Amino acid sequence: MGIMATETVVLDKIDKQILSILQTDGRISWQMLGDRVHLSANAVAERVRRMTRAGVIRGFKAEVNQAALGRTLEAVIDARMPHTQGFDDAVMKRDDVLWAAHVTGESDITLAVACDGTAGLDSLLRWLQREGATETRTDVVLRKIR
Repeated sequence: MGIMATETVVLDKIDKQILSILQTDGRISWQMLGDRVHLSANAVAERVRRMTRAGVIRGFKAEVNQAALGRTLEAVIDARMPHTQGFDDAVMKRDDVLWAAHVTGESDITLAVACDGTAGLDSLLRWLQREGATETRTDVVLRKIR
Protein backbone atom coordinates (compact mmCIF):
# COMPACT_ATOMS: atom_id res chain seq x y z
CA MET A 1 0.00 0.00 0.00
CA GLY A 2 1.72 3.19 -1.21
CA ILE A 3 1.36 6.66 0.17
CA MET A 4 -1.31 8.89 -1.34
CA ALA A 5 -0.17 12.14 -2.90
CA THR A 6 -2.03 14.20 -0.29
CA GLU A 7 -0.41 12.48 2.71
CA THR A 8 2.68 13.91 4.36
CA VAL A 9 5.36 11.66 5.78
CA VAL A 10 6.89 12.83 9.04
CA LEU A 11 10.66 12.40 9.10
CA ASP A 12 12.84 12.95 12.12
CA LYS A 13 16.39 14.32 12.15
CA ILE A 14 17.93 10.85 11.73
CA ASP A 15 15.68 10.02 8.75
CA LYS A 16 16.81 13.25 7.08
CA GLN A 17 20.46 12.41 7.76
CA ILE A 18 19.95 8.95 6.25
CA LEU A 19 18.37 10.46 3.13
CA SER A 20 21.22 12.94 2.76
CA ILE A 21 23.82 10.18 3.00
CA LEU A 22 21.94 7.90 0.59
CA GLN A 23 21.69 10.69 -1.99
CA THR A 24 25.48 10.95 -1.91
CA ASP A 25 26.21 7.22 -1.69
CA GLY A 26 23.29 4.92 -2.49
CA ARG A 27 25.54 1.85 -2.16
CA ILE A 28 26.68 2.47 1.41
CA SER A 29 26.39 -0.60 3.62
CA TRP A 30 23.83 -0.70 6.42
CA GLN A 31 26.71 -0.94 8.90
CA MET A 32 28.49 2.15 7.57
CA LEU A 33 25.22 4.05 7.33
CA GLY A 34 24.37 3.07 10.90
CA ASP A 35 27.78 4.18 12.11
CA ARG A 36 27.31 7.59 10.46
CA VAL A 37 23.93 8.21 12.16
CA HIS A 38 24.76 6.37 15.42
CA LEU A 39 22.27 3.51 14.98
CA SER A 40 22.62 -0.22 14.43
CA ALA A 41 22.67 -1.63 10.91
CA ASN A 42 19.27 -3.25 11.52
CA ALA A 43 17.77 0.03 12.74
CA VAL A 44 18.87 2.02 9.67
CA ALA A 45 17.79 -0.80 7.34
CA GLU A 46 14.32 -0.70 8.88
CA ARG A 47 14.16 3.09 8.54
CA VAL A 48 15.14 2.87 4.85
CA ARG A 49 12.52 0.13 4.27
CA ARG A 50 9.89 2.28 6.02
CA MET A 51 10.75 5.34 3.89
CA THR A 52 10.68 3.18 0.76
CA ARG A 53 7.25 1.75 1.63
CA ALA A 54 5.99 5.29 2.33
CA GLY A 55 7.19 6.48 -1.08
CA VAL A 56 9.84 8.85 0.26
CA ILE A 57 12.58 6.77 -1.39
CA ARG A 58 11.52 5.85 -4.91
CA GLY A 59 14.56 3.83 -5.85
CA PHE A 60 18.30 3.64 -6.17
CA LYS A 61 20.17 4.31 -9.40
CA ALA A 62 23.66 4.49 -10.81
CA GLU A 63 25.23 7.86 -11.50
CA VAL A 64 26.74 7.62 -14.98
CA ASN A 65 29.85 9.50 -16.09
CA GLN A 66 28.52 10.87 -19.39
CA ALA A 67 32.00 11.86 -20.61
CA ALA A 68 33.11 8.22 -20.32
CA LEU A 69 30.36 7.42 -22.84
CA GLY A 70 31.64 10.08 -25.24
CA ARG A 71 29.01 12.65 -24.23
CA THR A 72 31.38 15.51 -23.51
CA LEU A 73 28.92 18.38 -23.82
CA GLU A 74 26.10 18.89 -21.32
CA ALA A 75 23.43 21.53 -21.77
CA VAL A 76 20.06 22.73 -20.55
CA ILE A 77 17.53 23.42 -23.28
CA ASP A 78 14.32 25.41 -22.90
CA ALA A 79 11.86 24.82 -25.73
CA ARG A 80 8.56 26.31 -26.82
CA MET A 81 6.39 23.43 -28.00
CA PRO A 82 2.77 24.37 -28.62
CA HIS A 83 1.87 20.74 -29.33
CA THR A 84 3.49 18.19 -27.02
CA GLN A 85 1.25 15.21 -27.76
CA GLY A 86 3.51 12.17 -28.11
CA PHE A 87 6.58 14.12 -27.02
CA ASP A 88 6.86 12.40 -23.63
CA ASP A 89 7.10 8.97 -25.25
CA ALA A 90 9.58 10.21 -27.85
CA VAL A 91 11.89 11.84 -25.33
CA MET A 92 11.92 8.72 -23.14
CA LYS A 93 13.55 6.83 -26.03
CA ARG A 94 16.54 9.20 -26.22
CA ASP A 95 19.57 8.26 -24.16
CA ASP A 96 21.13 11.72 -24.55
CA VAL A 97 18.30 13.34 -22.54
CA LEU A 98 19.17 13.12 -18.84
CA TRP A 99 15.82 14.52 -17.71
CA ALA A 100 12.95 16.49 -19.17
CA ALA A 101 10.06 18.37 -17.60
CA HIS A 102 6.97 20.29 -18.62
CA VAL A 103 7.44 23.72 -17.03
CA THR A 104 5.68 27.03 -16.48
CA GLY A 105 7.00 30.34 -17.75
CA GLU A 106 8.25 31.25 -21.20
CA SER A 107 9.17 27.66 -22.08
CA ASP A 108 6.92 24.64 -22.33
CA ILE A 109 9.66 22.01 -21.91
CA THR A 110 13.06 22.02 -20.21
CA LEU A 111 15.61 19.30 -20.93
CA ALA A 112 19.01 18.48 -19.48
CA VAL A 113 21.09 16.72 -22.11
CA ALA A 114 24.49 15.10 -22.53
CA CYS A 115 25.68 15.08 -26.13
CA ASP A 116 28.61 13.90 -28.21
CA GLY A 117 30.08 17.39 -28.63
CA THR A 118 28.56 20.18 -30.67
CA ALA A 119 27.56 17.78 -33.45
CA GLY A 120 25.49 15.76 -30.99
CA LEU A 121 23.87 18.92 -29.63
CA ASP A 122 23.08 20.11 -33.15
CA SER A 123 21.48 16.75 -33.91
CA LEU A 124 19.37 16.90 -30.76
CA LEU A 125 18.22 20.47 -31.51
CA ARG A 126 17.22 19.42 -35.03
CA TRP A 127 15.27 16.50 -33.51
CA LEU A 128 13.46 18.95 -31.21
CA GLN A 129 12.44 21.01 -34.24
CA ARG A 130 11.07 17.90 -35.96
CA GLU A 131 9.13 17.14 -32.74
CA GLY A 132 7.46 20.56 -32.94
CA ALA A 133 9.73 22.98 -31.08
CA THR A 134 9.15 26.47 -32.46
CA GLU A 135 11.88 28.10 -30.39
CA THR A 136 14.77 26.87 -28.24
CA ARG A 137 17.26 28.42 -25.86
CA THR A 138 20.36 26.42 -25.03
CA ASP A 139 22.72 26.96 -22.12
CA VAL A 140 25.93 24.90 -22.11
CA VAL A 141 26.99 23.53 -18.72
CA LEU A 142 30.48 24.75 -17.87
CA ARG A 143 30.86 23.11 -14.46
CA LYS A 144 28.40 21.27 -12.24
CA ILE A 145 27.96 22.30 -8.64
CA ARG A 146 25.84 19.35 -7.56
